[in-house]
Amino acid sequence: MSAQEEQANIGKVLSFLRQWDRGGRRVRSCMLNTFLTKNTGKTCYELELEFAQVASLFLARLTTWMRLTYMFGTCLGLQLKALGIFLSISSHDQYLMEFLEDGGVLTLLDILSHAQSKEEDKAEALHLLLTVSNAGCKYREIICESCGVKVIAECLAKSNAEETQEVAWTLMESLSHGNPKYLNQIYKCLITLMTHTSPKTQQLVLHALRTVYSRLFVTLTFLLMCKVLSEAEMIKMTGSLPVFEQQAAAAKAIRMLAEEDHELSQELLSLGVIQNLLYAMGNREHIEAQIQASLALAVHICTHIQKHTRQIFHKPETLYMNMDEIQAEILLSNKVNITEGNDSFQFILRILSSLFYLRITVFLVNLFSFGW
Repeated sequence: MSAQEEQANIGKVLSFLRQWDRGGRRVRSCMLNTFLTKNTGKTCYELELEFAQVASLFLARLTTWMRLTYMFGTCLGLQLKALGIFLSISSHDQYLMEFLEDGGVLTLLDILSHAQSKEEDKAEALHLLLTVSNAGCKYREIICESCGVKVIAECLAKSNAEETQEVAWTLMESLSHGNPKYLNQIYKCLITLMTHTSPKTQQLVLHALRTVYSRLFVTLTFLLMCKVLSEAEMIKMTGSLPVFEQQAAAAKAIRMLAEEDHELSQELLSLGVIQNLLYAMGNREHIEAQIQASLALAVHICTHIQKHTRQIFHKPETLYMNMDEIQAEILLSNKVNITEGNDSFQFILRILSSLFYLRITVFLVNLFSFGW
């Protein structure tokens, strides 16, 4: 775009914003319809190009107008749909952060709580909250910190519209994903809904409870293993058989969970299970703990790499036989912090095909212990 074209585009956008600022409900309603027609499905780059790199100025105006008028239902459906264009751009979280900073989540929750809100507007607000929740754990926590769990649960219980109920149920499940801080709160809130007389509500709550219970069980299992490992560390591997047996049992439980469900494997990975399994692998005082930890680690790593590299983990239960004292000490003192999205973890997994498993494990520990 030439300098002359850029200036023309800037003038066009400034004119658009002035028209918005001076316009009443009817004018803004017409502008929103045009905005939806022209910009639905656009990328962040395309939207910024359309608005001369200042699309955020329109987003701020839109959010503020909704916050001031939602109680009266003024063009609320159009406002929510227009916000959806900004928030649904998954490749860029700039708009999402700006929406949150302007109190967008609280406004959406207020819409759900407002007695005069239409069912279709509630469903649209829930869709936007679902978009926020799916953007990551920190966004799910923001919703929960804003008393979102209670509001969404009440919406699920009181609504008679099937779409509203379905989206509320999906949102509750989304909030429970990778969100251990608020998992218990979500679980308790769903339990209270079981007394609801609507068969549809009970069906949705039972479905959500199954998912949340699985994640809660994963979290509790992981916390149990952390406790067992901390006890093992306190006694400095001096031979407390019951503790070591618990350690082996916890590693086995984690392996079984990971084998059963890929999503549960991701949950455990996000909780930092790799560091604990590596620690247990270094427990030369208890062979069964080493075996179970090796098997669990193999399952987790194989779940997140290409199939052709899985042959490297042939007989992981025999790895302890080739481990010397130095390697065991490295595993015991590891500070590894790996999640599925960790780029360094993905890099290490790609070179597994050319190295022996134990050697790369020790290399992995050294790499992350030095803060890579």
